Amino acid sequence: MSEALLDHATQTIEVGSKSFAAAARLFSPEVRRSVLMLYAWCRHCDDVVDGQELGFNAAPSAPHDARAKLEELVDLTRRAYAGERMRDPAFAAFQEVALGHAMPPRFAFDHLAGFAMDVEGARYETIHDTLRYCYHVAGVVGLMMATIMGARDAAVLDRACDLGLAFQLTNIARDIVEDAAIGRCYLPAEWLREAGIPPDEVAHLRHRETLARVAARLVDYAEPYYDSAGVGIAALPLRSAWAIATARNVYRQIGIEVKRRGARAWDERCGTSKATKLWLLGKGGVSALTSRLGTMPERPGALWQRPGGAPGTNPGGALAADA
Repeated sequence: MSEALLDHATQTIEVGSKSFAAAARLFSPEVRRSVLMLYAWCRHCDDVVDGQELGFNAAPSAPHDARAKLEELVDLTRRAYAGERMRDPAFAAFQEVALGHAMPPRFAFDHLAGFAMDVEGARYETIHDTLRYCYHVAGVVGLMMATIMGARDAAVLDRACDLGLAFQLTNIARDIVEDAAIGRCYLPAEWLREAGIPPDEVAHLRHRETLARVAARLVDYAEPYYDSAGVGIAALPLRSAWAIATARNVYRQIGIEVKRRGARAWDERCGTSKATKLWLLGKGGVSALTSRLGTMPERPGALWQRPGGAPGTNPGGALAADA
């Protein structure tokens, strides 16, 4: 069963996220196992709620009740924490990770709350609202990943959350048109109004030049969070630091590519080539090594603060330039 779980998790990440799969190979074997298992659970929950398979639309076999599916996921997560036997491979994997690493239940339930925001059709008026969504679907995944790597200090967890926020801001910029096709938009409504783009016309070709400027603004907004996360790798074991620095570089490069392509950013999905990934892998190794030479400075107080973050920071803060 143990090897079957690992095989399932490995196949899940290879199909679901080629960018993170490349970085995940850098972890030590024991950390990599847990990271893959956690990813499998996150991917599974996302797919169950959306009626997909590994992020792709699946042929419907029955009417899809997303709310009922989400309630089932919440119940299974509770049962996993209670130590009940899990028959679903994704939940068996999650149980091994959550109990083995003493992962706070709040992290898992905060993640499921992000899917609830999609199910309920949440709207995002400000960048603060968008960041709250980013926290639930990605920032808290950073918290869970950091827990696997042994992080317990609140200040270090804040940096892990920042990386998740940056990843999701990049994802939103890359997937604007794709999300619009299924009736979702995570861009702040006030940004769209300022740009003169009606919310129901986000994907229209006539707005593509203007939309590119909004996407570039979002990519730029992610930068301080990437910077904060880059500083945080100093607190991780060396191999974990290398893996996370590489993942940071790869996702950040996707945002750079979105900006570079401008109005053509959504003609095809933005990604990074194998050659670029290798270069970013080497760059990540240098960052991991040089991070050992200094100490982690205080996190900028202007950054949005996760719930339950380090004391003395700005709860729910946002960068003054766009607050």
